[in-house]
Amino acid sequence: MILAVASCTPSDKSKGEYADFDRVPLQSKVENVQPMTGIVLWNTNGRSTTAKDKIQLEFSYMLYSDVCKELGVYDWTTVDRLLEQAASRGHQAVIRFRYTYVGQQCAVPDYIKAWPGYEETVGKSEGKDTYFPDWRCEELQRFHLEFHKKFAERYDNDPRLAFFQTGFGLWAEYHIYDGPRIIGQTFPSHEFQEKFFRAMDEYFKNTTWSISKDAAPELYSPFESKPELLDIRFGLFDDSFMHETHHQYNRDCLLFFNVDERYKTAPVGGEFSYYKTYDQQHTLDKEGMYGRLFEDEVAKYHMTYINGNDQPKYQSMDRIKEASMSMGYKFEIKDFRVKGNEAAVLISNIGVAPIYRDAYVSVGGVKGEYSLKNLMPGDEHWVLVTGDGVSAHSVPEIVCDHLVPGQKIEFDADIR
Repeated sequence: MILAVASCTPSDKSKGEYADFDRVPLQSKVENVQPMTGIVLWNTNGRSTTAKDKIQLEFSYMLYSDVCKELGVYDWTTVDRLLEQAASRGHQAVIRFRYTYVGQQCAVPDYIKAWPGYEETVGKSEGKDTYFPDWRCEELQRFHLEFHKKFAERYDNDPRLAFFQTGFGLWAEYHIYDGPRIIGQTFPSHEFQEKFFRAMDEYFKNTTWSISKDAAPELYSPFESKPELLDIRFGLFDDSFMHETHHQYNRDCLLFFNVDERYKTAPVGGEFSYYKTYDQQHTLDKEGMYGRLFEDEVAKYHMTYINGNDQPKYQSMDRIKEASMSMGYKFEIKDFRVKGNEAAVLISNIGVAPIYRDAYVSVGGVKGEYSLKNLMPGDEHWVLVTGDGVSAHSVPEIVCDHLVPGQKIEFDADIR
């Protein structure tokens, strides 16, 4: 019989209590970008295939209108195709559904566009005719809730999906900085947003969903007037990371959402700034940009992933891999001891963020009970594993059900 028993923290199980266990030498090195972390390329970027070992994540916008065209009829083919493409390369996907994109038609389902009283707004955004949904329409509101409920039912436990982003406005990035900004019409009302956030908290049990840090201003969202909504578990994405004055507005928004605590339960992600071509060209320079180093900013905000689709134009894939490895979780096994069919493993998170899916120490095929998603940066934890497969010849592993074929969670170890 294989049995995994309790895990213990150093506070209640000191190393001295394992003095009669034999220390087992163990050498290991994290040599790759870890699953669900790092710089993200778009799924259409050829480097996702040609340099697939340098990244772990692929990003894509998706359209509501591609999934639903008729009332109550959902066809998830486009989503499944995208997820399968990423998984075939040993990657997972980060996806974001949107209605509005500069210079394009609105991605509201066709049947809603024909709904009595529905009237889209056409306005100039960045000098281009851009179509905005009519959030006065009750059917659009009902559909939006139903869509996310059905999405969660289908993909909440799908290992091909790493993270899900959502939002409203241009690119679903929680702003209409250029164009017809009418709260309650071209942008949903605060009342509907509150309903949506509470529904999302109910729909998604495992997959972490994120909104833009631009949801902080009171103009756009109900968070300031309803601070209790901040207790909902959701992540953040910062779509202009590393720009020249990031330490001002961007930082204020991230701090509004209490990023220093929020990262413990949901990821901080984002995208490199497109404010200036210079930003894209130099954001990963080893000497830094605007007096800041990318790796330092990653540590400051506990970032797990960031969209960097243009980076192969300016940086080598080796540099992209190196920068990616500074993001997210990183595990180290600091002690490994065995006595009979018991193993005691002291594991630490030496990364900048936790892992956001359940992962476990396994010894000889026996999985411990402690989930590593509870292991915060700088913390360590003793895991005691008991079972028929445990022996001095067993090699520890980190196992996780939320991986696609080809992915592996590595760890550092230098135990002699």
